[in-house]
Formats: sequence, C-alpha cells, structure tokens
Amino acid sequence: MKGFCGLIAALALGSEVSAHYIFQQFAVGSAKSTVYDHIRKNSNYNSPVTSLTSNDLRCNVGGASGAGTTTLDVKAGDAFTFTSDVAVYHQGPISLYMSKAPGAVSDYDGSGDWFKFYDWGPTFSGGSSSWPMRTTYTYNIPKCIPNGEYLLRIQSLAIHNPGSTPQFYVSCAQVNVTGGGNATPGPTVKIPGAFKATDPGYTANIYSNFKSYTVPGPAVFSC
Repeated sequence: MKGFCGLIAALALGSEVSAHYIFQQFAVGSAKSTVYDHIRKNSNYNSPVTSLTSNDLRCNVGGASGAGTTTLDVKAGDAFTFTSDVAVYHQGPISLYMSKAPGAVSDYDGSGDWFKFYDWGPTFSGGSSSWPMRTTYTYNIPKCIPNGEYLLRIQSLAIHNPGSTPQFYVSCAQVNVTGGGNATPGPTVKIPGAFKATDPGYTANIYSNFKSYTVPGPAVFSC
C-alpha cells in the first residue's frame, strides 16, 4: 500500500509539473529561433515564481545575469514573438514589459525602471470569459522608444486557483533597439514592487461572478 501511495503521489507531481510551461524561444519577424536564443535561461525548469518580493519576478529564477545570452538587434516597430514549450495552460493575463539597461543589457539585472506596453486579458461574452491561452504571443516593439539595449519581458500571471498563491511565469529576452524615437515611456515601476497582494487582478476569483477584470501592474504605455 505504501508503494502504491508513493506511485500515486509521483503521478500527481508529474501531472502538476507537466501543467507548467516556460517561454523559451524569441524571434523577430518571420525568423526562426532555437531554445534560449536571446532569452535568459532560467534554472527552475518550468516552475513559477510565487513571491511578490523576490527579484526572480524580473527574469525568473537564475535570470539575474545575461552572461552567455546573445542580444538581438531589433528595429523599433518590429514584430516579435515569444514561444512557450507547451501552450499556456493556466487562466490569467499575459503582459509585456521593457526595461532599458544603463549599458550592456547582458550586464543588467533588471533593477531599474520597467514599463508595460501590452496586456492580453480576458474576453467576456454571453456571461462567460475566455483567456488567450496559446503557444505564441506576437506584438511590436514600441516605435517611439529611445534606441538602446533593453530587457524585454513576458509575464503570464496564473490565477487559476483562487485562494492559493497566484503564479508568475516569466522570461526575459535581450534586445538592442534601433531606429527608435525620443519618447519617455511610462508610467514606470520597479520589479518587485509592481504587484500587490491586494490588487483586484491578483486576487480575482475567475469562477464566481467574474464579469470584469483589471490586469495588475502599471497602465499600458503606447506611442
């Protein structure tokens, strides 16, 4: 019986792990990429970050350093795509952030200012909601931001289990933006610090009287 219980526990653990995901590919335009091209490799497999005060919220566990990660040249306004190993499995918003490095982005730990420039939130129709759960997420580099090297961060906030701690699935790509403008992106936030345990979008119960939703974090910047 003890062995059987252990087997059940192992299977449950395997199921939980398989339900996780990691954004591990990044490409610009129609280019193809391999795993961890231009993306800082994390060290926690596909597990989430769950602490609102951890520096791991920036670029995931093991993502504080960009040593060994290549930086991709992109033009302001170019389309880019993040791809996960499996389709996003948990309900919740997907957000895009950027933070300008003071020098080489490979040396930058993400402790500076971040701005958010896109959210994929829920769609409400006929009393029900749906979330953008898929494998690829494509958007454009803001065309008006200054040239320079940036961390480009994708965040999946999983709120599929009300009453339990929400989960952050994050990855950071390293990009060098050219052909940009002179806008000052904002509002800016620090990570950690951008998300509070009292944020309605962090504590939302998506299974009970769920009729509207506000994505946690700062307002979305647009050119």
